[in-house]
Amino acid sequence: MTATVNGEVIATGTRVGNAWHVTTWPRPLDRNSAITALSLAERVITHGEDDPCVNEWRKELARD
Repeated sequence: MTATVNGEVIATGTRVGNAWHVTTWPRPLDRNSAITALSLAERVITHGEDDPCVNEWRKELARD
């Protein structure tokens, strides 16, 4: 899986066994969380670090 902005890849997710490794997240994730992490990477680029969605998605991923 990849996240792109303006045609440029900003993050990738690769499945290894039962886990997904996303280039912008420090630990392995399940598939749904990997999708959230890729969406988060895109949102940071397009809306900035202080965006409410960015903050909530980070909290959600930290709970997993």
